[in-house]
Order: sequence, then C-alpha cells, then structure tokens
Amino acid sequence: MVEDRPLLNLLAHLVLIVGVAVVAMPLWIAFVASTHGPNDFMSGVVPILPGPHLVENYSRMFSTGVSTSGMPPVGRMLLNSAIMALSISIGKIAISILSAFAIVYFRFPLRMLAFWVIFATLMLPVEVRIVPTYKVVADLGLLNTYAGLSIPLIASATATFLFRQLFLTMPDELTEAARIDGAGPMKFFRDILLPLSRTNIAALFVIMFIYGWNQYLWPLLVTTSSDKYTIVAGIKRMADVADAQPQWHLVMATAILAVLPPLLVVVLMQRLFVKGLVETEK
Repeated sequence: MVEDRPLLNLLAHLVLIVGVAVVAMPLWIAFVASTHGPNDFMSGVVPILPGPHLVENYSRMFSTGVSTSGMPPVGRMLLNSAIMALSISIGKIAISILSAFAIVYFRFPLRMLAFWVIFATLMLPVEVRIVPTYKVVADLGLLNTYAGLSIPLIASATATFLFRQLFLTMPDELTEAARIDGAGPMKFFRDILLPLSRTNIAALFVIMFIYGWNQYLWPLLVTTSSDKYTIVAGIKRMADVADAQPQWHLVMATAILAVLPPLLVVVLMQRLFVKGLVETEK
C-alpha cells in the first residue's frame, strides 16, 4: 500500500515543475525570438512575451527563405530532412533485423565472428570514418543526392545487437512449431518474428528517426546545392553570414519548425515507443 504523504507529493511535483521549466525555457525563448523583429534581441534585453511578427516571420520562411544566406524556403529543407530521416530509420531497421535473424537462426562458418565485427563498429563513429566515406560517396557521384545523404548512415550495429538480443529471448518452441507446420525461414520471419518485434521496431524507429533528423556534420559536407539542404545544416548556414548580422528571429523560427516533426513522431508513437523500451517478455 502506498502511503499518502502530502509533503512528499508536493516536493515531487515541485521537482517535476522545475525540471519541465528548465527544459522548456530555451524552447520558449526561441519561440519568443521567432515572433519579434530583427533588432529586438540586439539591445541585450531578452523579451519574455511573444511579439507581433509571428505570422510575418513564419510565412517568410515558408515562402521565400533567406536570400542573403542562400537559404531555400524552409518547407524544402523540412522535406529533405524527412526523406533523409525516414531513409535512415527504415534502412537501419530493415538491414539490422535481417542481420540479426541470420546470426541467430542460421548456422554458417564464422557466424559469431561476423557478429562481433559488426558490434566492434560501435567504436567507430561517423566522425572517425567521415573522410574515406566522403571519398567513396564523391567517387560514386552521390554528392547532393538523397542516396548520398542516407546510405552511408544506414548500417547500425546498435540495432543489430538489440534485435539479436530480442530473438535470443524467443522460445525454441516457436521455431519447432513453424518447422513442423512446414514454414520456411522467410515465412517464419514474416509471420512470427516480425509481429512479435512490432514494439521494438517502433521504439527503434523513433530513435533512428531522431538520429537521422538531427544529423549535422554529414549533410553539411555532402550538400552544396541549396535544394538538398537539410533543416539542421540550414540553421547553421543561416547563422553563419559574413557581411551582415545573423537574422536571429528567422533562425529561431526555423529552429522551432525543425523541432516539430520529430516531436510529432514521438507523440504519435509514444505508446509503442515506451512499450518497446520496457517490454521484456513475449
């Protein structure tokens, strides 16, 4: 039985409120900045309340972008980021779940060596292999393409490891029952393993979508044409202007718009996401 302690409940709520305020304050300041004019933040005084330019600033970013920074309308950058994030998340899950399936359910020479080689790539982040990766992408003519943005980031040792651990928890009776019913390997994978992995796939999709959406360094290197700019790299280019002051109100408007798609994905998939993280038994 949980005791009702008003003081402890009050303290817990105060801690939660303070935590939410600390997390939300930067977002609120960014939103307020996106509703003011270009000179309101140059005085050193940070406004706390929204200004009168909300519709003007956001409509400008959607219609014309920022010509002084060579930035296209924000809708194009959001589309590029969405295509990149979806390609990375779907590609990572597809490759990783098939790799884990092969490692767990098939017996072939050097099977565990292949797994540990895949697992060892966790120690090689994108920044370490970015020069040879860029050379390969450039030689294949994939600069300024969606394939160049997505394919080098698709392979995932983390997802392969997680799916392997999931498949190891599956009871052997499932495999035996499928074999007795005459199901082949791919039918067993499609009709049994995939439905049982649904929540884990959803959780990984959310994580990988946010990973792909937040990519900064790689899109900055492989995109030189404005029609392939992603939203995160676009914000950086908007802030880096050589002969003028950055238009911070437009930068902040773009930052707020960049937060919305991953937030929407998390909200829509929250139930499956949480279930996939905490579920331990099938």
